[in-house]
Amino acid sequence: MISGRERAFNYAILTLFAALALLPLIGVVSSALTPAAESGPSFTWPHHLDLGNFSTAWRQGHFATYLTSSLLVALSVVLLTAVLAILAGFSFAHFDYPGRSVLFYVTLIGLMVPPEAFVIPLYFNLRDTGLTDSYWSLILPQTAQSLAFGVFWMRNFFRSVPVSVIEAARLDGASDWRLLWRILVPTSRPALLTMAMLVFMWTWNEFLLPLVMITDESKRTAPLGLAFFQSEHTTQYSVLAAASIIVALPVVASYVFLQRHFISGMLSGAVKG
Repeated sequence: MISGRERAFNYAILTLFAALALLPLIGVVSSALTPAAESGPSFTWPHHLDLGNFSTAWRQGHFATYLTSSLLVALSVVLLTAVLAILAGFSFAHFDYPGRSVLFYVTLIGLMVPPEAFVIPLYFNLRDTGLTDSYWSLILPQTAQSLAFGVFWMRNFFRSVPVSVIEAARLDGASDWRLLWRILVPTSRPALLTMAMLVFMWTWNEFLLPLVMITDESKRTAPLGLAFFQSEHTTQYSVLAAASIIVALPVVASYVFLQRHFISGMLSGAVKG
């Protein structure tokens, strides 16, 4: 049991870190509401609020098109990653076959390879197959990137399921397919939603792959729209801040909507992983 002084010290430390985390966000929101004539690179507090920055950012950043592309790519990556990670995680957790451990550790290498290391060779490979400048040039590489984490995450969850549950299903005559989709997957809802949330966020924020793979204006994703507000000599700080909020809003909204499941999944992974 901690004393009152220790509790007060803990709260003070947590408050300090919360303030440090929130200060940049407050700065971005403040800049987004500042009239363009008053905006600057430093922290500014507006004399009056200017919501017109958001409409300007929406129009100049082509976000009606770019957000649609981002949504299509992110949802496709999440769906493909979830299905493949469930199947691979179940295989690594409950089947015994030669090379299983080696194959699992080879899969985990994907967690350690940065996109900068393979994006140029990947571009030439996809160009030879005619996939550049298409949504597939974003969906397939980002699904492959996310699979390393997804397989690791789902394998750990399936290994944490009590053996008695699996044995009871086996005694009732459940096949491997029925055991996976009727018993294990429904119980893994918090872990699945947490994985989906993280993969959605990583895919949504990806900047390098769309920059290299896509030249068609109608297929560009939302993070690329931020480049419209910064040139070599000038930067529209207030509009750029408003555009950043527009790009981040879907991720924030999905987190708020799935917050309870996300925290439950993270705590479950921390305890059982």
